[in-house]
This record gives sequence, C-alpha cells and structure tokens, in this order.
Amino acid sequence: MQSAVRQRLTSSARSASLLRCEFSKAATEPVYAKRDGSQGEINSARAFIEFKREADPYRNVEERVHDWNEINSGSRDPTERMIQAARCMDCGTPFCQTNTGCPVNNLIPEWNELVFRDEWKEAIDRLHKTNNFPEFTGRVCPAPCEAACVAGLVDDPITIKNTEYAIVDRAFEEGWIVPRIPRRNGLRVAVVGSGPAGLAAADQLNQKGYHVTVYEREDHVGGLLMYGIPNMKLEKKTVNRRVDLLREEGIEFVTNAEIGVSLPVEKLQAENDAVVLALGSTVPRDVDIPGRQLKGVHFAMEFLTKNQKRLLLTVDGKLQSGWDRNFVTAEGRDVVVIGGGDTGTDCIATSMRQRCKSVVNLEHNPQPPAQRAPENPWPEYPRIYGVDYGHAEVRSVFGEDPRKYARVTKAFKGNDKDEITHVVTIKGNKDPKTNFITEIPGTEEEIPCDLVLFAMGFVHPEQKIAEALGLEVDQRRNIRAAYGDYQTSVEGVFAAGDCRRGQSLVVWAINEGRGVADAVEKYFLQEGFQPEVSQNQRFG
Repeated sequence: MQSAVRQRLTSSARSASLLRCEFSKAATEPVYAKRDGSQGEINSARAFIEFKREADPYRNVEERVHDWNEINSGSRDPTERMIQAARCMDCGTPFCQTNTGCPVNNLIPEWNELVFRDEWKEAIDRLHKTNNFPEFTGRVCPAPCEAACVAGLVDDPITIKNTEYAIVDRAFEEGWIVPRIPRRNGLRVAVVGSGPAGLAAADQLNQKGYHVTVYEREDHVGGLLMYGIPNMKLEKKTVNRRVDLLREEGIEFVTNAEIGVSLPVEKLQAENDAVVLALGSTVPRDVDIPGRQLKGVHFAMEFLTKNQKRLLLTVDGKLQSGWDRNFVTAEGRDVVVIGGGDTGTDCIATSMRQRCKSVVNLEHNPQPPAQRAPENPWPEYPRIYGVDYGHAEVRSVFGEDPRKYARVTKAFKGNDKDEITHVVTIKGNKDPKTNFITEIPGTEEEIPCDLVLFAMGFVHPEQKIAEALGLEVDQRRNIRAAYGDYQTSVEGVFAAGDCRRGQSLVVWAINEGRGVADAVEKYFLQEGFQPEVSQNQRFG
C-alpha cells in the first residue's frame, strides 16, 4: 500500500533520476564504480542492477576479541550509504515492510529514497513514525525485512539494517533528535519491565500525555537490551542514550523495584489508572539428566548478565586485569554451549573475550542447508547455514567451527568435587514433521569441559506477578491476553511482549509495546475520558 507521501517521494525521485541522466554529460554529477567495472552516475531506477550489495563489515577478529566494544565497524561514508540506499527497488508491493518482513512495518522504501537524496533529517522523521528504537533493531534484529526484499529473489537484498542504524546514529550526532515534552492529561500508567516492549509502551504512552512510571527490578534500565545482549553487539551507551532521552521527555524510571517485594501489587494498582506488564520471558529451558546438579553448569542469562554487570564497572570496555572474580568466567576453561541461536552465539563470543581454552556448541537440529529448501520459500525468513560473529571468532582463533549438529545431551559427568568434567552426547535424527529425535546407536561422545552454558531459550515469564494479580495464563504459562487487545483477565491490567507471546525478537517486542499503548488509550476512551493529543515533535 502506497501512502501519499511515498507516491510524492517516488515521483520526485524518478524525476531527479532522469535529470541526473540528462546532465551527466556535463559532468554535473560525480561518477561511481559499478559492478561491471564501468563508471557512471547513480540512477536510482537501475542502482540495484548496477551496484552490488556492500554490507557494513565487522571489525577485524584479531582486534575485536580483545575488547568489549561494538563489532560493527561503522566505516561507511555518506556516499557509500547513498549508493546502498539507491539499490532499493521501490517495489509496487514492498514485502520488506509487510508482515512477511518488518513486524513494525518500517517505511523502508521511503527512508531509503530520502537517504539516496541526502535528506537524512527527513529520513529519521520517517523512520521514527513506525519504530521507536531503530538504533536497537538496526544492530540486533535478524532482519526479516532483508529476507523478504524483492531484490533478493534474483540478487543480494538491500542493506536495510545498516541504513537503519546509520540514519538514527547520524540524527543523534547532528542534534536532530530532541526531547518532546507532551501536555499531560492527568492519568497515570505504570509499566513493569524496561525491555524493548516496556520502553516502547512507555514512549508511546508518554507522548499521548499520560504520566508514565517504568519499574525495573535490575539496577539499570534496559532489561534484555542492557543485560541480555552483550556489549559488543549492542553497546550500553547506545541504550543509555535513548533512556536518557525518554527521561528528559518526562518518563519516570524506578530501578531496583521488584513488584510484589519492594512494591506491593495492590499499591501499584492503587497509584495508577492502568498497568502494563512487559516482564519478558525469563524462565530458561532446563534439562533433567544425570549430573545436572554439578558445579560449573549455568544458564546463559546468568553468565551474560553477570559479565555485563562487571563491564559496567569498567571505564572503557577493555579487558580488566583486576576484576573481582565473583562472576561466572570462562577464562582458561573448556566451554560447552548447549543451544544455538543468538544467545548461544553471544555465549560463545563472551567466552572468547574472557579467554576460554576451547569452546564447543551443541545443537540438536541438523545442519541447515546452504540454500533455501522448497518448504522454506521466499519471502519467509531463510533457514540456511550461516556463520555468525561468535562462530567466526572461534574459527579464527581456534581454527575450526565450534558447532556440532544433531546432538542430544544425555548426561554430565563430574569429579569427586562435584565439578563438571564431561558432557555425554549422542547423535540423533530429527523428524521435521514431529520434531521427534531418534538416537543413533554407537555415536556417543564424551566432550571434556569445565563450564557448561544452557542457551536453549525460555519457556515462559516468572509467575510471581501474575499470581499476585490473579491473572489467567495460557497452556504455556504466558499471560493470557489477545494480540491487538492486550487486556488481561484483570480490568486495567495489560500485557505485552515476550510475557504474552513467548520469547521472540526485539522488533516484535517493540511492535507489542506500541500496540499495548494504543490498547490502553482505547480502554480509557471507553471509560469516557478524552485525552488531549500532544503535537510536539522530537525533531528539531
């Protein structure tokens, strides 16, 4: 669906493209090297044909494994950004921004066109219309938008993620993003949890004029963004930059606040006109096998969170020699990470920076194919083999990929001090229809280790708050609330994000945070309250 704005952009951009062609002989436009070796001006109508995809490179492995700084190099200059944005085909049906692509329906063709035209300030305006935190999604999202890019049918897709965080980072640097102070309507909303869903809900509600207080049980705001995603993937100064802006705009943040402990749920309800629960899905998946009780077996989030808390005490993110060792460390250890996915990769990369002796990654799924399987067609997210940043680091340092596929963990073995010494595994064949795994006799293997990390995902949110409020939960023990409505079984209490839908992506959490804010406002309107709408702008 094309908006009037997008139609205007398309028309003016195509006219500009024709003008560039007309004046190229007069050398009014610079020339650029094309993929076929020729040189010429950028014609946005053909850029996806004439220029190849150039994604932002990661920093060199030999450098980055010795610090905790962001792995993105950020080396693209504005001209290179313009070329990559020009590759956007401006499709008649942009699958990248539909539900097959971006969950927040980012107006991707529009802000690509604006970057191509060097109208960066307008680009951040367009980007913020659908996404509260593009600096987060641009760094940590697996980019289903790129998987759904039409150009990807015949060539490499557009570098959407790179352009996304380039727009917002430049907007912050240029001072275009300024606090918007909304008019208040007198109603109060409490948001419990400061992860991406909670922050998005708080931002939307605040701009609608509600007094918003966000309660976070940890000592820093950010939830998953602060403690669940390592610094090298999402620097905490990036998280704090956005939180500081939200605070300037009037949102109140209360840390070290555990609802039901330091703040009774009755008081929370009494002091607010509505409550939004954005608790996340925090109960990790466990295994019940022999040796589970051995020392040296930990959940991934315990490992990652404790490491990040130590980093917050350092000055520049460099490795510190004088650390207090009261945290889970991989230093000098043989590490086994059970479970793939982003969290497994983050555990691998963190272990590398802690100077582990070795690292093995066990996955119960078979190795994915190199190309899409017939049952995994475009524009679905491609389930194909890839090498993430942590895998690349192990390959570079230890000379081999850490992953062992189709492995079932059978038991843990330990020594007379009850310390883990081996993981016992066996190969298995997984039925793609039933997910049932048949073990293969004679394929048992004992892997030496003295640290095991469970990165097998999360099963549901912690139940304490739901029980205290008397909320209904579903069969998976997620808080029962319909998508789009977000109303729980208790009037005035809403739920959004992973605590409602189950573990998912940051971008889906933002989607639900935005959605629950609309649901809260609808609830107030049904109660007969007509709030004022603030017209303040975030952009100066």
